[in-house]
Amino acid sequence: MIGAMAGAMPEVMRQYDVPLAPVLIALILGPLTVEPPFRSHGIGRELIPESSPAIAPGLSHCKLHGPASGAGQAALRLRFDKAGDSPQEFLMEHSLASRSVRHVWHPCTQMKHHEQLPLVPIKHGEGAWLYDMDGRRYLDGISSWWVNLFGHANPRIGNALKAQLDTLEHVMLAGFTHEPVVELSERLAALTGHNLGHAFYASDGASATEIALKMSAHYWRNHGQPEKNRFISLAGSYHGETVGALAVTDVALFRDAYAPLVRAGTCVPNPDARNAAPGETAVTVARRAAAALEAHLIEHAGQTAALIVEPLVQCASGMAMYDPEYLRLARDLCDRYRVHLVADEIAVGCGRSGTFFACEQAGIWPDFLLLSKGISGGYLPLSIVLTTDDVFAAFYDDDTARGFLHSHSYTGNPLACRAALATLDIFVQDDVIAANRAQATRLGDAFKAAVGAHPAVRHLRQQGMILAFDVALAPAGFARRFFAEALERELLLRPIGNTVYTMPPYILSNDEIDHLATRTAAALEASLG
Repeated sequence: MIGAMAGAMPEVMRQYDVPLAPVLIALILGPLTVEPPFRSHGIGRELIPESSPAIAPGLSHCKLHGPASGAGQAALRLRFDKAGDSPQEFLMEHSLASRSVRHVWHPCTQMKHHEQLPLVPIKHGEGAWLYDMDGRRYLDGISSWWVNLFGHANPRIGNALKAQLDTLEHVMLAGFTHEPVVELSERLAALTGHNLGHAFYASDGASATEIALKMSAHYWRNHGQPEKNRFISLAGSYHGETVGALAVTDVALFRDAYAPLVRAGTCVPNPDARNAAPGETAVTVARRAAAALEAHLIEHAGQTAALIVEPLVQCASGMAMYDPEYLRLARDLCDRYRVHLVADEIAVGCGRSGTFFACEQAGIWPDFLLLSKGISGGYLPLSIVLTTDDVFAAFYDDDTARGFLHSHSYTGNPLACRAALATLDIFVQDDVIAANRAQATRLGDAFKAAVGAHPAVRHLRQQGMILAFDVALAPAGFARRFFAEALERELLLRPIGNTVYTMPPYILSNDEIDHLATRTAAALEASLG
């Protein structure tokens, strides 16, 4: 028996730098226990030395052994704290987070913070829930960073991808085409009433931003106005973190770090409804911000290529929400002063705002509309820039230099396009936009009941399936603390500074909505205590 176990273990031991002999001893001597100086962190059941400033990388800093006896035996013992754990399972589970820390550089993350808050290794997803290696579950209240629309492991999207995988996984989109990308482009054009009938493809939101900015500046160049190459964005705006996208991003953390690399644009006041003075409405704030935009255009329209906005919700700057009046006025001003309007719907598109496109609520169409995140249902990277006949015509020429110059190898990937088509099918088959109106009402009512009267809650607000509130007098490190407390209560929520928000999948049951609201309230209370 021991020989058989030994035969199965060496590769595991080699991978995780754990000596084989102590594990075999543990198999013989029985369960191991946790003793000081280690503590169980809880989340992910990572074992962290109390005296160490750093998370133990895997089990490579640990020596596994049976009951202490004799000189030279370390005081450290580990316990298999889940019934039925085998040593192999234990090692796999407890090393995955640490292996990730060791080799995976995670985005928007100060890696040193994982000394105190271990990563959560996720094994699988189902519906609105994510499940870790322990079997603990977490309601995905932010749709895994705003991408998942219809739940994890959605069978309709999964089956569409399986069929596509057996047909065509990829072909370059230079000189070739394929059915999924053509059909997707046609259907998106139809959703815009054919106002935006041309689709240019990329992989991520920041790339879509850069494409739109480049298209705009190149459009004016082709029209003999190369001086129109500057861009306007709203205060607090976020449009991605590539060097080009940072030109229109007004988040100090990103902007300042890379300032020497960035050709900065101009920020104008945003129409955030929280800026309303006593007696003012969101419409008042929108009109005041539009007046500031016009004042800038009066002086600088001759050098300005485009204005870029996040319609209705400025997400990464703290879920700033504003009235559609601003979009109506901005559209009029852009037309009057001959400046393009770019609508970054990367986060707010695909039904998040209450309509499929947020711009619909203002009754306007931009010159460029950007989609990513939810368009593929949360399955595969995909971004799309939709634009007008006028823009397309400016590049249609025998001269290669007048053509638009941007590409990447996976442009218009058939699998990603198929996932997007399956996502659009669900919108039609389930009448999702109408269903979401009722869903949004239930979500809002649940949060009003759970946190509306909390003394620390400010500006509880909602736009469609996006709900947020600010936390007054939040302690230092509030966002990380809230994140950890939410995980302990079966929630995945990740505040932006002192703003707690939820942007859940569209499939929550009433019980899941109640779970989300009440556990959010409990996490808030624990984070402030």
